[in-house]
Amino acid sequence: MSEASSEIVHQLIAEVGDAGIEEMRRAPGLAAAVDQHMAAVRDVIKASGDDPVAEVLLDYVHGFVDAAIERGWWPTGEFDWETTRVIAVHALLRKTGR
Repeated sequence: MSEASSEIVHQLIAEVGDAGIEEMRRAPGLAAAVDQHMAAVRDVIKASGDDPVAEVLLDYVHGFVDAAIERGWWPTGEFDWETTRVIAVHALLRKTGR
């Protein structure tokens, strides 16, 4: 991935994550879904032998978004599975201070 496309992915993650976290305050169903995704992400990362620290979470979410885009996903404002996953990782990153 080029540096420019990496920056675009990073910006997309931040925008989707920030918007989703804001929406979670108004939508308990979304908050519950994000919470479930957060637990699943932590489990996936721990199963790989890592801890869910900022660097590992960033690698995970960049790879996840790259793969989702290759499959044709793009955020549309809907809280689909991929968007909810990005919000969850963004929330985990916030907990690490990132």
